[in-house]
Amino acid sequence: MTGAEPGGWLEAVVGDATTAARLAEVRRLQDMLRVEAAYSRALGAVGQVMPEIAEAAASAIETAQIDTARLALEAAEDGMPVPSLSRQLRNAVPENLSEAVHKGLTSQDVMDTALVLALHDILDDFETRLDRVDATLADLDARFGNAPLMARTRMQAALPVTVADRIALWRRPLAGHRERLAELRPRLLRLQLGGPVGTRGTFHGHGPAIARHMAKALELGNPETAWHTDRTPLAELGGWLSMVTGSLGKMGHDVALMAQQGVDTAKLRGGGSSSAMAHKVNPVSAELLVTLARFIAVQLPGLHLALDHEQERSGISWTLEWLILPPMLIATGAALSRAAALPAAIERLGEERGEKGTPGA
Repeated sequence: MTGAEPGGWLEAVVGDATTAARLAEVRRLQDMLRVEAAYSRALGAVGQVMPEIAEAAASAIETAQIDTARLALEAAEDGMPVPSLSRQLRNAVPENLSEAVHKGLTSQDVMDTALVLALHDILDDFETRLDRVDATLADLDARFGNAPLMARTRMQAALPVTVADRIALWRRPLAGHRERLAELRPRLLRLQLGGPVGTRGTFHGHGPAIARHMAKALELGNPETAWHTDRTPLAELGGWLSMVTGSLGKMGHDVALMAQQGVDTAKLRGGGSSSAMAHKVNPVSAELLVTLARFIAVQLPGLHLALDHEQERSGISWTLEWLILPPMLIATGAALSRAAALPAAIERLGEERGEKGTPGA
């Protein structure tokens, strides 16, 4: 997460090591090398270069030792890492293989496809974690679902319900999130291949065939055209992240209010201590679910601003995506982890019969 150093206290509070590791520059570099190698092999498959040259180039790319310090230094000048990467790759392969290295590609083809490779893995992980949250809530329902609870509307006592009724409110959106993710995947997890101006004009008529071979090798969807300036699937992803964390934030907010002194319809194991008030046990995980949801919600307008990729390519909006999307993904991972752990930390939910203001009073 932006501002959260690896191993630091902020990462421990609001970070997610699994998602951050998948987005780390070393992994993103590996993804870019996968894209470059897939492109070289595709050139051989369509006959644009000799197949043996293409395979030798791809193998050299996959084993290339990239000077990451130089990559960073030159990226500061170029505004992106791919120009430096392509120069280093050409220097790393024998001269007779250079025709099969990057020629015809553009930086955005490499970086967008590399991003999609990362998103493929991250979203698989998020779906697994959503299932885990649902399972822990089902277990919570089995433990406390029959307990009485006073429903509250506008934070005022309303009518008697059960804990199961409230847990159902927490679980209900999760199935919809899984359905929306399944619908989003084909629109999002797609190869990017357009060449310098997105028309595939640099592929000498082989663009569709090259794209087909690359998409198959990388296990990605194969759109008919490049999506250099169509960022709607990424904006849709941002909306999905906001909806997921918003649902988890609602659960966290409810639990924090239920644990409030004077309400006392939730008792949490552990919790956060206060440096000034030893008697306090703060519902930290529940609060953080609210915080993470709000953090992602305020990033969403920025991702929507990045929809404006002017003309055939934008440096402005593209870079804005790099700043906004990774922290949103990491925050979502953090929320999913907190949400899965929270039910296990609940020792009691609901009101004991006979309490004032409860159904048994």
